[in-house]
Amino acid sequence: MPPPSTTSQEPAISSETQKFRSQMGQISRHSAVFFTGTVFTAAAGYLFKVYLARTLGAEALGIYALGMTIVGFLGLFSGLGLPQAAVRFVALYTATGRSAQLRAFIIRCVGLLMPANALIATLLLFAGPWVADHFYRTPALSQYFRLFALIMVLGALTTFFGQVLQGYKDVSRRTVITNFIGTPLMMLLTVGLVFLGNGLWGYLVAQVLSAAAVLILLIVTAWKLSPAAARSLRGPVLPLESQVFAFGLTVFGSGMLEFFLAQADKILIGFFINAREVGIYAVAMAIVAFIPIALQSVNQIFSPTIADLHGRGERELLGRLFQTLTKWILGLTLPLATVTIVFAKPLMRIFGPDFEAGWIVLVIGTLGQLVNCGTGSVGYLLLMSGNQNRLIKVQAAMTGITLLLNAALIPRYGITGAAFASAFTNVVSNVWYLRELRESLAMSPYNRSYLRLLAPAAVVIAAALVLRSTMAWVRPQWTVAVLSGIVGYALLLAVATVMGLNDDDRIVTRAVLARFRRQVPH
Repeated sequence: MPPPSTTSQEPAISSETQKFRSQMGQISRHSAVFFTGTVFTAAAGYLFKVYLARTLGAEALGIYALGMTIVGFLGLFSGLGLPQAAVRFVALYTATGRSAQLRAFIIRCVGLLMPANALIATLLLFAGPWVADHFYRTPALSQYFRLFALIMVLGALTTFFGQVLQGYKDVSRRTVITNFIGTPLMMLLTVGLVFLGNGLWGYLVAQVLSAAAVLILLIVTAWKLSPAAARSLRGPVLPLESQVFAFGLTVFGSGMLEFFLAQADKILIGFFINAREVGIYAVAMAIVAFIPIALQSVNQIFSPTIADLHGRGERELLGRLFQTLTKWILGLTLPLATVTIVFAKPLMRIFGPDFEAGWIVLVIGTLGQLVNCGTGSVGYLLLMSGNQNRLIKVQAAMTGITLLLNAALIPRYGITGAAFASAFTNVVSNVWYLRELRESLAMSPYNRSYLRLLAPAAVVIAAALVLRSTMAWVRPQWTVAVLSGIVGYALLLAVATVMGLNDDDRIVTRAVLARFRRQVPH
């Protein structure tokens, strides 16, 4: 007969494993849908960006990028931090059955967003032309501000209701609406309007029309997912809880800092150089933004899961999920990042000869994103566990460093300097987040099982280099890049399997395979 201590531990171990399997199944299920939608959008979007680059040219894309920096900045105020708050509080109120608070949250947030957006759109129409003429020195930007104002208003509302769906942990439906309906609709409208000779104006009109369609679908879906008690439009509405305002204010500050971290490079390139260089840089960074697709897919469902598990005090399970997910995120990112770095020039050449100069931006930016993926959902862990002040502390410090680096490097090194500043910020920020996470939650994403990634990583890198050198004669070269990506992922899975998977890895593998079998008919 086994010792009593062993017997008493078995149910607990079995229970924890069952919880881990359940959470991982939910995360993998919704992440798989989001991942599929993102891949679809990225593949179609890549071809679409090639079309836009060759049709509109670098200067028009630069004008668009400059306009979106203004929209992005004012959009921080139009959102009031409420979309991000929706992820946390919709999940919290739903989990605890507080339908009255859920109803009040949605109704009052919409009531705040509408007038705030109307006011800020008016400000954009009056102040935008001055910014275009005196700051960016691009007068051609002024004619598009009416459309940029509509994009901003619709963007604030679609973001809010999209985050409401995320709070309900239904990322799948949101992905179908935004990725499989909204994106193709926008592309089709753009091609038609540009073909009719509307140029950049047509591209912006297409974005407005598709955003309006997406907003309607998101509202209808959020209505259906809400409990019956939360859908009632009659009767008094409770006031928003003070913690909602506190969280929203914190997220607003965080969003302000994130904006400068993400957009300072484009703003200063536009200020110091010209719109054409902004266009080249924006295209390269759009590809870089696709590198963390695995991380983004996991974050969509893991972020409300963090709030849920932390609120119930299940720290051990949360840490176990964090470690396993981060390892898989890094492993799945390695082949994509390798191909992007090794074939940077051919990938940029697809957009036209003017864009090839952005290859170095692609390389530097991808290296920074590798570090981002290697630290996993560390920022969301701080935000969703109530440690948002630690997050803001890091962002505030790095915003100042980013602005100084860009101001110093862009006048001398152009877009290469901007890429270095962005990557440096990415690396330092994530390392600092890890330190804050260890101090606040005593968590780290790393364990000895990460050493098993070394051999697959070396094989993937070697395969990409060999294919590039032995197939240099193949034209166009981007076909070799695609082949290298397929080979890289096949080798990664093969070598990782040979090296051995631990128990948690096997649970992830079974969850992914089960999802795949349900999607693919026999």
